[in-house]
Amino acid sequence: MAMDKYEKPTGSYISFMSNKVKTQGGINLAQGIPGFQPPQELLRYLSDIAFDPIHQYAPGDGNNELLGLLVDKYSQYRSFREEDFLVTNGATEAVSLLYTYFNHILDKPYAALAFEPVYESYKKLPEIFRDEFIAFPYETDGKVDFDKLAKTCREQSVKVIFLNTPGNPFGKIWSEEEIDALDQLAVREDIFIVVDGVYQELYYDESPYHPIRYFSDQMFYVNSFSKIFSITGWRIGYMVAPRNHMATIKSIHDYTGLCVPSVLQEAIVRYIKQNNWGKGYIESLRNKLKTGLKLMKTGLEELGFHIPDIGGGFFIWAALPEGLQDGFRFTIDLYDQQKVAVIPGEHFSQRHTHYIRLNIAREKEELSEALKRIQKFVAGS
Repeated sequence: MAMDKYEKPTGSYISFMSNKVKTQGGINLAQGIPGFQPPQELLRYLSDIAFDPIHQYAPGDGNNELLGLLVDKYSQYRSFREEDFLVTNGATEAVSLLYTYFNHILDKPYAALAFEPVYESYKKLPEIFRDEFIAFPYETDGKVDFDKLAKTCREQSVKVIFLNTPGNPFGKIWSEEEIDALDQLAVREDIFIVVDGVYQELYYDESPYHPIRYFSDQMFYVNSFSKIFSITGWRIGYMVAPRNHMATIKSIHDYTGLCVPSVLQEAIVRYIKQNNWGKGYIESLRNKLKTGLKLMKTGLEELGFHIPDIGGGFFIWAALPEGLQDGFRFTIDLYDQQKVAVIPGEHFSQRHTHYIRLNIAREKEELSEALKRIQKFVAGS
């Protein structure tokens, strides 16, 4: 019997749609992969050190010089030591490591919470550990009802909150007032906050308020080099944790992640030392994202899509035109007919089954071609 093409995957929709492109071709706006080459200087450093004697295990905490550079970078916000940082195998390992640690120290049962639409790891980690997960919705204007949030946290025994700012899939940037309110809630209710800052420097207009300014015993901060340097395959991330937690976190890391590739860390060290943390490259990347946002937002809105205002990140979060309500079928048919891969909104939220997510971190020419194909598909629907 032929398989129903609308049969839904049991795993990640992102992997499901990206694998279609990898095996059948097309334009991949599904996965958060930047369509840009890394900085040429970074690649030259990688080439230069290929024959250096640094091919064995790196220090478990991270390249010593990289740790020092991280201290220098974040000292503009508050005082840190090298011991406060841990280099990880991407931000994903950092988030997973933190959740493993929370399971080690928190009494069960408890719940984890993230803001809807929810990035997939924030939901799946509690499921893996058989904990309750709560998707807390934004208000219609994208703001947070903190009274309602506090009530939910108390009633549902929430002990962990995940926050990404700018967000994925909805590119909301949290304001200083919102970060302050969340931090006060966490201290008052004894909740751990995991702040995911992988898109922190990829904003569209003004530089956003940095959450680490509110760093407290309740806050853990995660970031990576993957998106800002277009090296998602390198898997180099890091975390900052309160000092009373970090020793145990590093002990768990010893037996799960061990260390991060020594050669890749060294290449990043040499690049950021000589290129002001890649400031020029990151600025050019921001300009490309702004160009992609304007192109896709304008074109999609002309087709009847509704796109909430966003402040940064890689993605457009878009409601389908009137008359098209099933984001999953839209996604499958769009790929089958036009070979453009996107992600249905239901992967991030059961309240947003009429939404899709599109990656705009691609070259303008590729986005223009994708938009033409989407226009053709919608016209025929």
